[in-house]
Amino acid sequence: MNKNFMYGIGAVKYKDFVVGYIEKGSFDLGGQKPEAAKIEAEQAPGAPVLVIPQSNGSIAPTFSVIQMDYKNLHALLGGSLHYKTEDSEKKNPVGWTAPQTAILMQGPWELSLVSGQSVLIPNGTLLSNLGGKLTLTETAKIE
Repeated sequence: MNKNFMYGIGAVKYKDFVVGYIEKGSFDLGGQKPEAAKIEAEQAPGAPVLVIPQSNGSIAPTFSVIQMDYKNLHALLGGSLHYKTEDSEKKNPVGWTAPQTAILMQGPWELSLVSGQSVLIPNGTLLSNLGGKLTLTETAKIE
C-alpha cells in the first residue's frame, strides 16, 4: 500500500461510536475552499501586491449510513431505545422512538481510511435525518 494516497472509508467514528456501514459512493468530503482578497496595483500588472486571507477552508462531509440497527438510529438521530423488561442491563434494544425535536450533535469525528491514514475532525457537527426508500432495490438510510 502506498501511504502517499488517501482512499477508502474503513470506519467513521463519532466520539468512540463506530457509525456502521456507509452507502457505497455516498461519502463526500465537501466543504469550502479558502478565500482571500487580492490587492492589485497599477504599478504591478499581472500579480497582486498583497493577499489578505479572509477565511480558512472547511471540511463538510456528507454520507449515508445504511446499517439501520436501533443503536445507530439512537446514536445518529436521537430519540429513545426500548428494551425487553428482562434486559436489565439494557444491552439488546428491541425498538426505537424518533425524537420530537431536531438534534445537533457536536464533537470529535475520526475517518479511518483503508489506505491506513486517519482524518481527525476535532469539533464536527452532525445534522441527520431518516431518508431513502423502502423498496426491494434500496434501503432506508440516515443521511
